[in-house]
Amino acid sequence: VLTGFVGMTGSDVRADITSAISTLESGDIAGAAELFQEAFEEGEADAAFYLGRIFEIGLGTDQDIRRAAELYAAGTSAGGILSQNRLGLMYLEGEVVLQDYQRAAELLCNAADAGEINGQFNCGLLYSEGRGVEADQARAIDYWTAAAASGHVAATNYLADAYRQGNGVAVDGERAFALFNSVAKAGNPLGLYSVAQAYAEGFGAPLDLVKAHMYANLAAARGLEEARALRETLSSRLSVKDLAEAQRLAREWQSEPIAPTNALDMQSDAPQD
Repeated sequence: VLTGFVGMTGSDVRADITSAISTLESGDIAGAAELFQEAFEEGEADAAFYLGRIFEIGLGTDQDIRRAAELYAAGTSAGGILSQNRLGLMYLEGEVVLQDYQRAAELLCNAADAGEINGQFNCGLLYSEGRGVEADQARAIDYWTAAAASGHVAATNYLADAYRQGNGVAVDGERAFALFNSVAKAGNPLGLYSVAQAYAEGFGAPLDLVKAHMYANLAAARGLEEARALRETLSSRLSVKDLAEAQRLAREWQSEPIAPTNALDMQSDAPQD
């Protein structure tokens, strides 16, 4: 059972968390769990988050979501912002706790205000949808802008779409394109598809059906059905020569990976852990 903690310097504690993550990624799950436990007891509140994720995922142990929630609650009580974000999502979904949008918003937005980038994305969603807080698209934009500045993929896509649609901000096709392109470079399917749309429509980028096909092809290869439909439409509009060029560009394209996250902290376009 996680207990109270004593103080340590930030550098000492962070080294323990780093060691625990490295141990986890090496495949020593039991050893990593012990290190996370020790880190929490020695002062690192968010070590409870990582230990909770092990139980939530069922990584090397039986899946135990209720135990995970208890660990997130312990981390939250100790001031851990990662734990606050994850526990907030549990209240949002009513997952082994009561569904409570107000409590979810409190936790998620507290994490966001403390600088947790997944919390910033999630809090932005709550303000955009009016769940647990009064709907306020301008505040949603502020949170997504903060998360996007730290490289959060989903927040970047939502922010880009807001500029494309003029939802809470003035329509700005060029800004939308730049944002979508920043995640497309890393191979994000939605970013690739949105860049393809921009080239196909000449909105935010020059009209270029060859590039549009290239990006639609890349997005389709990553499983995005909408991109397959766009690719087929564009194929019918291109000459044989231009279609061959588009396919060559797609074949030779290389992604520029975003810095990897650890095994327990992934990003997507859904509410973020």
